Amino acid sequence: MTVHNKEAEASGDVLYASAKKIYPAAVHGRLRTIKWAVLFITLGIYYFLPFVRWDRGPNAPDQAVLIDLEGRRAYFFFIEIWPQEVYYITGLLVLAAVTLFLMNAVAGRVWCGYLCPQTVWTDLFLWVERVTEGDRRDRILLDKAPWSVDKAVRRTAKHAGWLFIAWWTGGAWVLYFADAPTLVWQMMIGTAPLAVYVWIGILTFTTYTLAGHMREQVCLYMCPWPRIQAALTDEWALNVTYRADRGEPRTSVKHAEKMRTAGEKAGDCIDCFACVHACPTGVDIRDGSQLGCIQCGLCIDACDTMMEKVGREPGLIGYDTDMNTARREAGKPPIYRIVRPRTVLYVAVMALVGAVMLYGLATRSFEDVNVLHDRNPIAVRLSDGGVRNGYTVRLFNKRTEPRSFTLAVEGLPNGSVIDAVGVEERVNGAPLVSVPPDTTREVRVHLAVPSGSVTEDSTTVTFRIVDIASGATATARDFFKLP
Repeated sequence: MTVHNKEAEASGDVLYASAKKIYPAAVHGRLRTIKWAVLFITLGIYYFLPFVRWDRGPNAPDQAVLIDLEGRRAYFFFIEIWPQEVYYITGLLVLAAVTLFLMNAVAGRVWCGYLCPQTVWTDLFLWVERVTEGDRRDRILLDKAPWSVDKAVRRTAKHAGWLFIAWWTGGAWVLYFADAPTLVWQMMIGTAPLAVYVWIGILTFTTYTLAGHMREQVCLYMCPWPRIQAALTDEWALNVTYRADRGEPRTSVKHAEKMRTAGEKAGDCIDCFACVHACPTGVDIRDGSQLGCIQCGLCIDACDTMMEKVGREPGLIGYDTDMNTARREAGKPPIYRIVRPRTVLYVAVMALVGAVMLYGLATRSFEDVNVLHDRNPIAVRLSDGGVRNGYTVRLFNKRTEPRSFTLAVEGLPNGSVIDAVGVEERVNGAPLVSVPPDTTREVRVHLAVPSGSVTEDSTTVTFRIVDIASGATATARDFFKLP
């Protein structure tokens, strides 16, 4: 517990200060409308996407987006990712990171203001708070008022709404890991796995806590991105900016008119604090760029509304660059450079990574083969003088129908014999291995060569599987060893 007195606090020697509760006011305007649109679109996708169906044919799940941990698959509409194709996930992470860098280079922390999950859910929780408790002034008065039936009803309704949203958030998350309609029914009748209820509980608690109670504290103290993005931005990035050249000196509307009549310069800012009251993190943008500013632009809408009321031009607060701030102070016109080396580099990296991923998806095979040579013994001398090596061969069938593959070996002399244990059927002397849909099959394989036909201690061999229906092939290389 930190103990301090008013004298120490006034002197600036205190290293701890209690957080002041922020009461963001409702705002109407162009940017607020954009934020509502982003909220509805992103949360609509998150909550309802698990129920979208996608026909992949027989023996395959029909959920459009599914992470099947039990089946070790990830599905995204027509794309199916196997565990050995995790590099696609790596590519997506690289794309996400570079996209974030690009957004920062163009418009600062626009991700924080519009797309960050913390921002989106906090916006939704604030809407519930306004519906149940009123706007900024009403909420301040309600906090100060003694407990009453009305206050208890409003608080109960607010927290009930928060808990419902938080529960729905946790429930939607687990639906991405199982068939959504089936899991919903299991949860309703109480037969879902215990892990489902545990994860819903964890996510309900974290959403309720972060979006309902911690809010701006997450942005200020928990999130590393404000610190990172400061090292990635430059003077050409658009940020929410107060035009001090136009707004200063601040004064009231009446006094400003008197100053202008007398030929004196009066700023457009009337010191109404509408921008501060609209900020979800309590920032006064007139003090310049700050860690707490998430670039949401609500102060822009609040200021434009006030400027319209007092008959002044909008744009006192707007998205602008540090370069233009300096140019305006020097009496020069503003210039904007969205296209510059930094942004071109980010776009080029995104295009390259995206092209590589698309090429990989377009040329990916739906069959594969892996070979593991026996270690003990490496080779066996047969009674007729021949040599035999043993292998474990795994065949992959990535399609949703059963397939049959011939298994042949290249690189060995004539007279060599390939034998797959437990496989009786052959095609042109090669074992015919059947693999069930969307799975793998492991077979033991013996390769035997006649006496004296192989003289090198190690010979490279190629295992080739061929789908007898489509002719698709896959190969894997290994070695044939002498004793």
